[in-house]
Amino acid sequence: MHNAKYDMLVLRRAGLPDIAPVDDTMLVSYAQEAGAHGHGMDELSVMHLGHQPISYDSVTGTGRARIPFALVPLDRATPYAAEDADVTLRLWHALRPRLRTTRSLVLYERLERRLVPVLMDMEQAGIKVDEAELRRMSADFAERMAAMETEIHAMAGRPFSLGSAKQLGEILFDEQKLPGGKRLASGAWGTDVFLLQSLADQGHELPARIIDWRQLSKLRSTYTEALVGQINPDTGRVHTSFAQAVTSTGRLSSTDPNLQNIPIRTEEGSRIRRAFVAEPGHVLVSCDYSQIELRLMAHAADVAPLKEAFATGQDIHARTASEVFGVPMDGLDAATRRRAKAINFGIIYGISAFGLARQLGIDPGEARLYIQAYFERYPGIRAYMEHTKEEARQHGYVLTLSGRRCWVPGISDRSAQRRAYAERQAINAPLQGGAADIIKRAMTRLPAALAEAGLTARLLLQVHDELLFEAPDEQADATAAIAKRVMEDAATLSVPLVVETGTGRNWAAAH
Repeated sequence: MHNAKYDMLVLRRAGLPDIAPVDDTMLVSYAQEAGAHGHGMDELSVMHLGHQPISYDSVTGTGRARIPFALVPLDRATPYAAEDADVTLRLWHALRPRLRTTRSLVLYERLERRLVPVLMDMEQAGIKVDEAELRRMSADFAERMAAMETEIHAMAGRPFSLGSAKQLGEILFDEQKLPGGKRLASGAWGTDVFLLQSLADQGHELPARIIDWRQLSKLRSTYTEALVGQINPDTGRVHTSFAQAVTSTGRLSSTDPNLQNIPIRTEEGSRIRRAFVAEPGHVLVSCDYSQIELRLMAHAADVAPLKEAFATGQDIHARTASEVFGVPMDGLDAATRRRAKAINFGIIYGISAFGLARQLGIDPGEARLYIQAYFERYPGIRAYMEHTKEEARQHGYVLTLSGRRCWVPGISDRSAQRRAYAERQAINAPLQGGAADIIKRAMTRLPAALAEAGLTARLLLQVHDELLFEAPDEQADATAAIAKRVMEDAATLSVPLVVETGTGRNWAAAH
């Protein structure tokens, strides 16, 4: 099959038993070349077979004229469906043997393929949402957006449509003369999030507030408004779709609704999580890897002080503050710890001095000194980062600990800006991808572990480093204990993996 999860869910809903074993040509491709290109059947057919298949749009129509495939006349549906099956088989013959030569066979067979039935069960289970709470949130977000709009108009010196990229570009670059503006082919100024964030990092308030308004607008449209319409009338629950072959690092993504982009550390994100609730007589159980990317950094870069801190259960941010700023851990003030925390997490994503300065509300020069002091104290991290960038330049990809190839397009781009972005991707990909591989391995083991313990808890969601279960009240503690054990045993590193658990009637309370 190609995208086996989709087809198997269709068969399951029709009352047919699950098929096993299954080979999935989409995942065969993804296991070898995540990030290098898309993994849709048509794209792979052109790339590997030199054949352009009949398009879905050509048989169903587009836009308002599109009809369901079930209504496509048989004389048009038959060639399309037959070719679909034929191309999938031809792709299997072309791609399956390459798994050995690219050293991706274990990753595919033991991780990606085994995950398919787990994701099917999660999608079928869905999660209950509180419709009344969503409606209250939506009204509150609308009020706050109106207040922010008034503030932004005052900063701009005149009213304009915040949703109009053209008008925003004129305000920022024609009227306020901010630096770094680039015109698109249409002649209008570009105002994408990367440009706005760059301006905000340099201390410009208007683009920073525009980013805040856009984030709130997106949360309202994506969650508080859309979730109500996505409640399944038969189950009373929301059923997201997990995409297994989209990201360049191996991370799962989700759509309809997208549950990966709910902010983690904001009040808005916490409020949205409060709307995800357990059924009566049940609780939600959250199991979250603690600082897994930092632990992978300490392991991969072999940083002795950080490894010691993780091994002994120290506060890693306090230890970093002590090492970098030369202050004792005892009696460490909150502001110094916060600086160290921002550096720890920022380094993973290749943060700039401007970005760190904005986060901490300090001068970029001071932020630059902090980053310099960090690398002086932890030279192994700088060496790891330089080695990883060089690996990306030589091969076009970087490797996770599981051997996943994360391709990094743009690593040799002529544009310094695109090249720098690719270098940040290269640094982060083995860490983010390594974390993704570990949680996927845990997910493939958990259903059997819960069943062996006689538990009926169901895995509902995976969001980055967190798994969310729904369990009967009396099984909550046992579910948390088994999930913690399986997740912590999913990989062996030179530092311990730690999973934090929580339970609650809603996701926010559990998390």
